[in-house]
Amino acid sequence: MMDMTSTAADYDAPGINKITFRDLKDALAEGYADYTDNRTDVLFLCLIYPLIMYVAVRMAFGYGVLPLIYPVFTGAALLGPVVAVGLYHVSWRREQGLETHWRDAFRVFQHHSIGSIGLMTLILVGLYCAWLMAAITIYEFTLGKGAVWYLSPAEFVREVLTTSQGWTLIVVGNTVGLIFALIALCISMVSFPMLVDKNVGPINAVVTSVRAAFANPGPTLAWGLIVALLLFLGSLPFFLGLAVVMPVLGHATWHLYRKMVRH
Repeated sequence: MMDMTSTAADYDAPGINKITFRDLKDALAEGYADYTDNRTDVLFLCLIYPLIMYVAVRMAFGYGVLPLIYPVFTGAALLGPVVAVGLYHVSWRREQGLETHWRDAFRVFQHHSIGSIGLMTLILVGLYCAWLMAAITIYEFTLGKGAVWYLSPAEFVREVLTTSQGWTLIVVGNTVGLIFALIALCISMVSFPMLVDKNVGPINAVVTSVRAAFANPGPTLAWGLIVALLLFLGSLPFFLGLAVVMPVLGHATWHLYRKMVRH
């Protein structure tokens, strides 16, 4: 980690490594190894995430916003790097050979880059809110307004799957969602681990992340698909699997950052 007296302005842009699909497999294996070495630590932290998701879905059912369940759940993946910041810090401590405890994850709030981390968090939260607004707009343009929001679950599923408007909603909604996911992936895949690792500003971190993504388009897209698939599998049942998936992905992302960015 850089000296605490250095500033973001003093930091030179790092080189970017070309990685292969084998590196993705290795990053996952290393992430799983980190998880098995600290299972009580990461489980304590990551049970928070599935709990929040479960509450969000329950609220959607209870307040007549059934159409937002899918956007709320899928869009929450945009906030994954925020949830994983503490895990990056734990991975950094283990990498340095330091003793780790679940409390160490919360030391990130005392980190010299906490201001930059907070700004990046606001950016991802803003992106998440923009996705929800886009999802609402697409829904209202395809299936209409008013009473459609208060359909029963069975009526809603029938409306989506058996009408041309519903299939338009599926295609357009998922296409727009994919664009949001790619933006989030490119700006956050490297930036959050980098902010934990080095004393850099958010602009430097985001630029490095985008450079890394564009230098490795195939592995980056594959990593996005892996994350999406594992988050989907982890959501079954009742999001409890995320208590395992989130820490593994968090630690794996740290190792992926180490492979992509030269130090």
